[in-house]
Amino acid sequence: MQMQGIDYDLGELERSKEYIPDMMENLRKELEESERLYSNTSGELSEAKVSQSSLELEVSSLQENLKKLQGQMMAIKTNREYDALVAQMDTVKEAINTKESLLLDTIEKIEALSTNIEEYKKRAEEAKNLNSQQLDILQEKMDSVGTKIKIKQDERHNIEVRIPKRTMSIYERVRKSRGGSVVVPVRKRACGACFKGLPPHRVQELKRGDQIIICDNCGRLLVWQDGLSE
Repeated sequence: MQMQGIDYDLGELERSKEYIPDMMENLRKELEESERLYSNTSGELSEAKVSQSSLELEVSSLQENLKKLQGQMMAIKTNREYDALVAQMDTVKEAINTKESLLLDTIEKIEALSTNIEEYKKRAEEAKNLNSQQLDILQEKMDSVGTKIKIKQDERHNIEVRIPKRTMSIYERVRKSRGGSVVVPVRKRACGACFKGLPPHRVQELKRGDQIIICDNCGRLLVWQDGLSE
């Protein structure tokens, strides 16, 4: 049973060599994504503000142009000149309307981005703090896995040399074929793994504890433990 406990620990350590890197990669991706979202939103906000300033200048310039055209109305002498001037004014007015519409959309975009960027900044900072801490912890675990495996392997060897080879052969065969628990306690006079009841003579043999008893149904090694077996 000591051997089984060590093998379980070794299995967990070996599995940790696979899932810890995956966990670390997920944490890095989460951190990078939060930083990317904040960075992209910050860039969009800066571009939108530049666009707002540019549009405001264009609208102002077009409005000045419209005023000049309106000032020329008093000097018009012919219908032809009037029609041409009105056409120019209509073109400028249309351009003003278009630019003002774009300016309004840009201002709304800036307001939305300004609201979102605070949330994205908060998320990025939280991810940086929490994920960095988790990454450090996982890295320490990863760095110590090799040492822990070596310690457990030494413990296993110290026990293995005290177990008869035939018993170890049975143990290894069942472990490879069945997986999970190999050595199981008897529970209510039945195998603790497959729950098949044991005949009275098997129970007596288990109580004596002087030989290896194997479950006739599942092949696992049985042990008698007071309190669990009654």
